[in-house]
Amino acid sequence: MEILRYVAFSTDPKGGNPAGVVLDATGADDAAMLATAAEVGYSETAFVVPSGDVALDVRYFSPLAEVSFCGHATIATAVAHAERHGTGRLRLRTAAGPVTVTTDRAADGTLVATLVSVAPRTAPVEEADLAELLGILGWSAEDLDPALPPRAAFAGAWHPVIAAANRDRLAGLDYDMAALAALMARKDWTTIDLVWRESPTVFHARNPFPPGGVVEDPATGAAAAAFGGYLRELQLVPAPATLTIHQGVDMGRPSTITVTVPAEADTGIGVTGTAVQI
Repeated sequence: MEILRYVAFSTDPKGGNPAGVVLDATGADDAAMLATAAEVGYSETAFVVPSGDVALDVRYFSPLAEVSFCGHATIATAVAHAERHGTGRLRLRTAAGPVTVTTDRAADGTLVATLVSVAPRTAPVEEADLAELLGILGWSAEDLDPALPPRAAFAGAWHPVIAAANRDRLAGLDYDMAALAALMARKDWTTIDLVWRESPTVFHARNPFPPGGVVEDPATGAAAAAFGGYLRELQLVPAPATLTIHQGVDMGRPSTITVTVPAEADTGIGVTGTAVQI
């Protein structure tokens, strides 16, 4: 397999979220994909199997396990594909369901990709689980923003949304990785989406990702899509809306994610970003 390395949601290889990309994983079994992802060492590597029709089969592996969907690896894969085959629209078949992704060139020549997620939804976070989560993070109930209530959000994978009342609380991330990994395994959570609202349409995020073997993800497209669905379902933004999410700043890998929230309920959420080869 030819293994490509890209950084997504940044035009600077020192920013964004690195992803492995294999544009042709034909014949590779689960063990080979997992071993390759572990060798690459990024939070996710995407494995593409071209098929006879216009769709691509895509699987995503962290160094520890397969995940149902990964936004930043999808953006990286789309840009890598566009560099070799030209821009346009792709249909991806993922474990989470069908995802479309479109690539185009910006005025400065930068390749930009936009994915449209599966239909999002949310679910309550049980009080006991929330209390355990806050305890692991070292947060208290007073640290939360009451305008953005805790909720598990889905747009291909599950991410509890936990909103900080101020930027300082978001900046002070320190948690028990083993304890959080155990809780997330029980609840089938992929990352924890910690957010702070700067303005009606600008947010800052941090995403602990112990199931992937990393303390924090510098840009999480799947969580961004889930968060867009969360905001629409709870009517916390007037839809349609375009949101900007800044992530990775506190860990020295700044990333910018653009989220498009359509007005129609049960429609997929758009996630847009750049990607460059490392």
